[in-house]
Parts: sequence; structure tokens; C-alpha cells
Amino acid sequence: MNLCIDQGNSRTKVALMTDEGKMINHFIYKQFSSSDVERLLDLYDITDSIISSVVNIEAAVVNTLHRRSQHFVHTPQTLGQDRLAAAVGAKSLCPNENLLIIDAGSAITYDFVSDKGEYMGGNIAPGLKMRFTMLQRMTKKLPLVEVEENELIPLFGKNTRDAIAAGVIRGVAYEVKGYMRTLGEKVPHFRTFLTGGNAPFILNNVRTSRTEKREIRYEKNLVLTGLNTILCANK
Repeated sequence: MNLCIDQGNSRTKVALMTDEGKMINHFIYKQFSSSDVERLLDLYDITDSIISSVVNIEAAVVNTLHRRSQHFVHTPQTLGQDRLAAAVGAKSLCPNENLLIIDAGSAITYDFVSDKGEYMGGNIAPGLKMRFTMLQRMTKKLPLVEVEENELIPLFGKNTRDAIAAGVIRGVAYEVKGYMRTLGEKVPHFRTFLTGGNAPFILNNVRTSRTEKREIRYEKNLVLTGLNTILCANK
């Protein structure tokens, strides 16, 4: 069994997966330490492991995984491990297509992979929480706004709270549509993958037509799928 760890800025997602890509179990940690790793390795028949992190990994976590795994993959010198894993995950699901991969986490990343498997580049933009927070911090009277995951945002707000919610959520939704529209002018066909902890906030507000419903594929565990694929390839 494979242990796949995706350590983000605000939480750590962990999956137990088979070489065939089947997810056996899934966990989310707000704080992740070597004791959590030891507990997982004691409870489950794990032989191999991989970790991707956008933060500084506790040395004891790496040491434990290295010591107790037959195969362990960790490349601290590589930037954007989560973006690479998301790209690999999307490519494993749609191997012969052009792909736009959008990961809506603390930051929102946009990456393009060609139908030949070539990484063509990508962009990084502020995430939802960052946009809400900066509006509150950089002004004297605007409040810090929170929205519900499945909340449908109005086109125009009729009060300050709704105006901020609409400005941020719809701003990101139009940003996503803009990337899709512009890329569509350059390549004949592509598939869009949406993942990340804030993806559900965007999803209902970006899907405004039947065409876009078909074009956007939401994959909650895309990074973990990619990590498992990378681990299996290294084995």
C-alpha cells in the first residue's frame, strides 16, 4: 500500500492508495507531525511513501518515512511539487488531451499541459482567503467576509457583505472563465481540471452554462492521485 502526503499551507491531506490508483482511506490534518506518520505506518500495511509540501517539512517526518518505507520519494529541491503532482494526476486521467489545471488553495495556480505531455507553463494568483483578508487589512472600514462553501453569490451585492463576497468569488470565477476562453482561442480542444480546498466555492459560480459544466472537471484529490502516479513510476 502507498502512503501519499500532500502538505499545504493550511492543512495536510493524506491518502492510502494502491498501485492501481484505488484510494483505500483518506485523512485531513490541521497539524501533521512525525507521530502521525508513525501512527499511520503502525496501523496500515504501508510499504512505500511520497510527500509533497509547500511549507518546511519537519525533519522527523522525512526521516521516519525514509526509514520505514521500501520506496520513498521526496525532492525538496524541486519547486512547485503540488503543481507538478496535480499536472501528473490530470494527465493520468486524460493522457491524450490538452489540459488546463486549476488548483484553488491558499493561492490559485493555473497550469497548462499539452496533449504530448509537455508542461507549457503556469501562473500563480492570490487565493480566496488572501483576497478577503487583504480587502479588510488594506482598508479602514471594510469587514472580513466569510462565505459558505455552496453559497450562490449574487451578480451585484446590495450590502457591503454581499458586495465583497460577489467581488471576490465572482472575480475568481471570471478569472477562470477568462483563462478558459483565451486558451480556447489558442488550442483546438482542452479539458479543464479544478481542484483544491477552495474549489467548491468557485464551482457553482463559474458554471453558468451547460457548455462550461461539460468542460470543467472537479477532482477533489487530484494532487494525491498525481503523487501516487509519481510514486509508482519511481518504483
